[in-house]
Amino acid sequence: MNAAAPLAIALLTALQIPQAAPPAAAPAAYVPQRVYDTSRQTFSDFEAMVADLAKADVIFVGEQHDDPGTHRLEAAILDGLRRRGVPVILSLEMFERDAQASVSAYLAGTTTEEEFLKTSRPWPRYATDYRALVEMAKAERWPVIASNVPRRYASDVAKTGRAALAALPAADRALAATDLVCPKDAYFERFADSMAKHPMPGSEKLSAEDKRAQTDRYYDSQCLKDETMAEAIARGLGETGRGTVVHFNGAFHSDFGQGTAERARRRLDGRRIAIVSILPIAGTEIDTVSPSAEDLRRGDYLLYAVK
Repeated sequence: MNAAAPLAIALLTALQIPQAAPPAAAPAAYVPQRVYDTSRQTFSDFEAMVADLAKADVIFVGEQHDDPGTHRLEAAILDGLRRRGVPVILSLEMFERDAQASVSAYLAGTTTEEEFLKTSRPWPRYATDYRALVEMAKAERWPVIASNVPRRYASDVAKTGRAALAALPAADRALAATDLVCPKDAYFERFADSMAKHPMPGSEKLSAEDKRAQTDRYYDSQCLKDETMAEAIARGLGETGRGTVVHFNGAFHSDFGQGTAERARRRLDGRRIAIVSILPIAGTEIDTVSPSAEDLRRGDYLLYAVK
């Protein structure tokens, strides 16, 4: 979804269990794009961006889930790192921690793609949106981290609060982040603002107090995902001892250095974390696009992708 799309839709999608998509690769195609370097406050180019990203310890790529051009550019970023010989550790919001064994088995060649898709609960458009990333990792023998908290746990927290985690058996609780730090900070304000502008279905019947409680629960669910992904990223980097983690998530999780990015930074003090925010635009805007003051704060690079 684009940067202004309702967060409520994203939350509903994230809390539903998707069906596996058929295994078919999306055809490679050029995507007109422009790169804006926010530190220099000037337009750059794609290869210069990738060359700089290759020096980072962790790269967050904030995507718009429903944009085909976005996903082709994501594959291009990975390919640019591959060409530069960067030892990549691929991390994906789109797979949950309890699917790690399925992901690893497929990468090792001990299961077929059909078996992998049956057991890993890929997102609905896996074939067109994420398969190219996983297949590149498989060909290059890169590790792939199934980083997200199991959806059912996030859903339970959204419904009943953090007490749902305390009720889990130890083995299940281990699939979520050990530490949960969820302050009512600028990230919470951005989250709450989006929830207020795009309320969940049925919330119009709630009292003001109940609406606040609902927002708090959904924020705790969001925080649970952020903390779990950040923990997985930090562990992945620590286990390999070298390489660059490239983490793909919805842009809300990493824009403005907040969410998962902030929680990864807390765990990786002294490591360089780079943030790319992909912003789809109309083809007619390619030569005239200019970042707003708000966009300048989204990340290190703004990658404008023609829809």
